Amino acid sequence: MPRYKAVVEYNGLGFEGWQSQPGGNTIQQFIEKSFLEIQLGHTKIFGAGRTDTGVHALGQVFHFDYNKKIDCQKILLGLNHFLKKKNISILSLNSIDDHFDSRRDAKLRTYIYKILNRIAAPAILENQVWHVTKDLNVELMQKASEIFLGTHDFTTFRASSCEATSPIREIIFSEIKKKNEEIIYTIKSKSFLQHQVRSIVGALKVVGENKWTLKYLNEALNSKDRNKCAPPAPACGLYLESVEY
Repeated sequence: MPRYKAVVEYNGLGFEGWQSQPGGNTIQQFIEKSFLEIQLGHTKIFGAGRTDTGVHALGQVFHFDYNKKIDCQKILLGLNHFLKKKNISILSLNSIDDHFDSRRDAKLRTYIYKILNRIAAPAILENQVWHVTKDLNVELMQKASEIFLGTHDFTTFRASSCEATSPIREIIFSEIKKKNEEIIYTIKSKSFLQHQVRSIVGALKVVGENKWTLKYLNEALNSKDRNKCAPPAPACGLYLESVEY
């Protein structure tokens, strides 16, 4: 059966995340509904990762099977016609090897987190950044971000409801940069734990506020104790930037 790969971006505001669930208000379910709208029947899609409620994506990937060859450009236009009102956009669609799996074959996932660090509230960027009014020490945050590099037990920085069998993850890139009033954190790994990135950003923020020292952050990581974590950053500033294969 022919298999197809798609790259999609979406604004996560108002959705209950990517993964299908009984309520029906998820990105996956709206995309599957759009297949019905263009008369491709009940088409099940499989995403590269589960983004949580309110989290955005610039390059989420999914695959699906269909029982015959399709005109990818025509299907892409048709899907986007029904998805545009939901702030979901299919960026590309192409045929792929029938053994390709968008989740299992992923070699690297990149997330970015955006903090707007100024007194004035965002107007254009509302619900797309974390608005922090207190002036943050970006240089200290940069040093703090390096603590997460390498392989660690991230029990401190994952949700209590996380279902992953192991808390061990390898972070190959962890960097903070500031551009004007925006502080952007980039992190890369093969896979992440539930709420891991938001928990890390929450910790980086309190370091930037000079509430935590670098020593305390390192101790929190090594403690493997969820109770030692700072409050997680809100979902609105988090983006799944890309998935590499």
